[in-house]
Amino acid sequence: MKKVFFFLSCCAFMAACNSNSSTTNEGAVASTDADSAASASMSAATRQPDADTASMDIGTNRAAGTGGGKVHEKGAQLISSSDCTGCHKIDVKLVGPAYEAVAQKYENNDKDTEYLANKIIQGGKGVWGEIPMTPHPNLSQEDAKQMAQYILSLKK
Repeated sequence: MKKVFFFLSCCAFMAACNSNSSTTNEGAVASTDADSAASASMSAATRQPDADTASMDIGTNRAAGTGGGKVHEKGAQLISSSDCTGCHKIDVKLVGPAYEAVAQKYENNDKDTEYLANKIIQGGKGVWGEIPMTPHPNLSQEDAKQMAQYILSLKK
């Protein structure tokens, strides 16, 4: 049994080392739990980020690739440091819509930025389905606008 666990751990470690983002799987590979090693291997093999990885991916790499660059960096940082990544990913529907889907639905203008900022603060239900979005009343209007501007910058 120890040999099997060692072999799986080695496979997970090698898969993690071969990935382009070595920081993505460091925490999972460092764990000695067999499930964590297997999940790290699966994550590296499929290149599907989990919620923690999504928050890392929200940074400047995606924004820079779509023309956002440093302009929307604060919005990306606000999103990655909040609970948003528990329900949203950039390009995959999770509980709520993918950020790219939101960007496709709305125009990148002041009116829609204001609308989305208010939705972030007040929460909502019905636009994307029956599962309500949690309100964030402690966010300032300015921070919510920064977040909305970042999301709208992801339009393809």
